[in-house]
Amino acid sequence: MYALEVQNLKKVYPNFTLGGISFAVEAGEIAGLIGRNGAGKSTTLKSIMRLISSEGTVRVFGRDFSEEERAAKELIGYVGGGFRFYPNKTLSAVAKAVAPFYPHWDGKAFKRYCEEYALVLTKRVRELSEGMKIKFSLALALSHGAKLLLLDEPTSGLDPLSREDFCDTLLSLKKQGVTVLFSTHITSDLMRVADRILYLSDGTLLTDGPLETLIGRYRFQRFASLSEAAAARAIGVKEGKDGYGGLVTGTSEGREATLDEIMIHLEWEKRRQNESTH
Repeated sequence: MYALEVQNLKKVYPNFTLGGISFAVEAGEIAGLIGRNGAGKSTTLKSIMRLISSEGTVRVFGRDFSEEERAAKELIGYVGGGFRFYPNKTLSAVAKAVAPFYPHWDGKAFKRYCEEYALVLTKRVRELSEGMKIKFSLALALSHGAKLLLLDEPTSGLDPLSREDFCDTLLSLKKQGVTVLFSTHITSDLMRVADRILYLSDGTLLTDGPLETLIGRYRFQRFASLSEAAAARAIGVKEGKDGYGGLVTGTSEGREATLDEIMIHLEWEKRRQNESTH
């Protein structure tokens, strides 16, 4: 069963277009949404949530978002990078303000998640670290029965230990059957937790599939010259301090490419192709 189905999602700005992308995330899956700054990651998540006007169809566990928005939103927990609301209120007061909006709010579950995440209910929001704000957002989302988490750059600004803690939290939620789609530019986090990768480039979905499949598709190889790279049919060849480097497929040459290298060289190849057609 799909937790999230997106078809022909489109948003047009004066200088950017999210170009009718389609994808699906299976229930219980952790999917990473990647791409360079300005690729359309935040626009995609906000469009799914209808926080901005956009075209396209979104289904959440089979519910059409446009026809059953309230019911769909009850199944979603959206975290837009930390927690920026009610800075002077205590965590307990924020929970009391949020609870009436959700008919299935579970106060006992909220307290249980706060204990699990070491959140002190008498603390004020402004007293929380960025990592604890993320955990507070998750506690609120899960306490109203969210089965799908949409997280926009949740680890941005976190130190490595806090990011590790966050990844552990996601893996724990996966065991509970929670589905996660989160955008990030920190690929090491994805290597730890992601089942699936959605790669956006300039508003288009460049690749979509299992992380293992994407990593297994490419190898990274170094070359002494451009002619050597061309003979190997290397992709996205770039000059570096040790000659040239690029991605190769269908060979055991080179080494396994990292997710960073795959992003960099696919973007470089796309840029090269665009330049050659103009």
